[in-house]
Amino acid sequence: MLRFSKSKKNKRIRWRPALDVAQKLQKIISSIENEKLKTTRIFCVRSSNAKTQAFARIWGLSRIWQEVLKQEPAYIIEVISEKFDKLSDKEKDRVLLHELAHIPRNVSGALLPHRSRGKGKFKDKLKRLIYSYEKK
Repeated sequence: MLRFSKSKKNKRIRWRPALDVAQKLQKIISSIENEKLKTTRIFCVRSSNAKTQAFARIWGLSRIWQEVLKQEPAYIIEVISEKFDKLSDKEKDRVLLHELAHIPRNVSGALLPHRSRGKGKFKDKLKRLIYSYEKK
């Protein structure tokens, strides 16, 4: 009887703090002069073994979690190490700016989708962020 075995072990996603990304993010936020964004409430992690096409993802602490845990709004920016680490510094900055564009003006813990209608379209917000960052 033939038995098939998986050559690859079941690899789980591993997260670890990304202090280098946090420092880069702090420089970006200070250069775009957004006083509402608190860098102390944006956490950065680097993941490995993630099965995604993305270079980075952002996670928000929703309102129900904030109320139950008695926490302020917070965000986690996850960079996918297999993809993000290969990028140039300029591309890394653009990826981080893209993730910051998902944070709404009121910094509520919610996230803005890519497809928004009317005022403050996501693409327009992203263009403004990139322009204000690269201008300096």
